[in-house]
Amino acid sequence: DESQLQEQFLERKSFAFNADRPGEMAKADAVFKASLSKVDVTFQNLDSSEISLSDVSHYFDSDPTKVVQGLRKDGKKPSAFVADTTTANAQVRTLSETVRLDARTKLLNPKFYEGMLNQGYEGAREITKRLRNTMGWSATAGAVDNFVYEDANEVFISDPAMQKRLLDTNPNAFRDMIQTFLEANGRGYWETDEENINRLRQLYQDCEDKLEGIE
Repeated sequence: DESQLQEQFLERKSFAFNADRPGEMAKADAVFKASLSKVDVTFQNLDSSEISLSDVSHYFDSDPTKVVQGLRKDGKKPSAFVADTTTANAQVRTLSETVRLDARTKLLNPKFYEGMLNQGYEGAREITKRLRNTMGWSATAGAVDNFVYEDANEVFISDPAMQKRLLDTNPNAFRDMIQTFLEANGRGYWETDEENINRLRQLYQDCEDKLEGIE
């Protein structure tokens, strides 16, 4: 859950060198937390066009936005920015803008997901991984707009033909995708109607039946 992600961030990143013990690195939790409690702006850099915000978990699990919010006395969430230096025309955008752009160019882009589905089993897994990493930005920064989940649900879940393709191509990945949607709703990251939730629950059971060989 979110608290585990925040504890993991603090645990992994609170080491520091000490002038009194040259060359040695030790835990410095108090200093690290005190520094984070004064942060107003967070920043990350994208320096490769091959790896985007939703390609890997490294970006979101290294984001301190909600950690800082929890440590600040006023509970204010810091402004979050991402620099895109993948081209000569570097641009700085807000984190939310960058997540939106990433979703539109990859997860919600027909050229992307059709290309992935044409690759078969592994391609379906890649789509699910991207959805899950997108949800990671909800968990660590609250940076995913509701429409991203709604549009993804429309593309991958609402269409019976797409349901069948995903179920036939990789039922494990499809089950994980459905679970991600349900988790996003359960955690309050995605607001949707009961019809969508009921459909997801039924599809989850369909995946379970297929995986268990029940016709």
